[in-house]
Amino acid sequence: MTRNVIIIGSGPAGLTAAIYAARANLKPLCIEGHMMDGMIPGGQLMITTEVENYPGFPEGITGPELMKHFRDQALRFGTEIITADVDRVDLSARPYKCYVGEDVYEANAVIVATGASARWLGLESEKLLQNRGVSACATCDGYFFREQDVCVVGGGDTAMEEALYLAGLCRSVTVIHRRKELRASKIMQERALKHPKISFLWDSVVEEVLDVAKGEVTGVRVKNIETGEVSVKECTGLFIAIGHIPSTKVFRDWLDTDELGYLVTKPDSTATKIDGVFACGDVQDHVFRQAVTAAGTGCMAAIEAERWLAANGLL
Repeated sequence: MTRNVIIIGSGPAGLTAAIYAARANLKPLCIEGHMMDGMIPGGQLMITTEVENYPGFPEGITGPELMKHFRDQALRFGTEIITADVDRVDLSARPYKCYVGEDVYEANAVIVATGASARWLGLESEKLLQNRGVSACATCDGYFFREQDVCVVGGGDTAMEEALYLAGLCRSVTVIHRRKELRASKIMQERALKHPKISFLWDSVVEEVLDVAKGEVTGVRVKNIETGEVSVKECTGLFIAIGHIPSTKVFRDWLDTDELGYLVTKPDSTATKIDGVFACGDVQDHVFRQAVTAAGTGCMAAIEAERWLAANGLL
């Protein structure tokens, strides 16, 4: 059985693509993942407690609740959903093949929406305090730390963007960086270094996030890797900004990626270099990384897939 379209991934991008594809009577199959490249069904919002910036929910909503709404809506319009990982794909010729264990699913169009996962420090205390003061997204969670003291870990453009954003909300921002100098672009460095609310701890790494016993962040234990000196920096929020890992492993032999590993799409489009294969959401967007922008590109991918199928006489 050759399907019209297979959607790989089930975050805001994948499920929005499923909603639009189903409403266009494409009868999409969504392979939502299980633990694909560290991803879970529903994407990063499944580990997000409060979502207050998604339009339509003035009182806020939890990430899992929001993704349940997405999933229920996709199912309502006839999307078939499989909870499994795609082990490999064959995009050499139509119909394109997606291998799930011993099963093979074929489709004339494929939408890749596997997302990206934040890089973490790997500390047990960091994991236990995620969404309790530890975050990987200042745009998502910064609002909860208004007029508070926070720390940012990282030294690249992302870290400086996070620090500058937080400086507009918080009382103070301390950037903790393991080197003597920043890796960020010159203009981002200048903005951060000149900002009166931003200070820096150089040659330093976070050894532990405090305080797990209280269930909230009260500070971080920091070690200077040059002197060995250990100190505690008080804060109520810790933002990890050391990059993201796009979930592109099974597509790297077929689709182009940029220098950061994200899938490359054509300008003003979700189309990849292979006709009938589209990419949307965080797997191809390392700039915005928001649920609402992911949903927008999911919509684009479904519309482009439907138009491509129709133009090629495949409907």
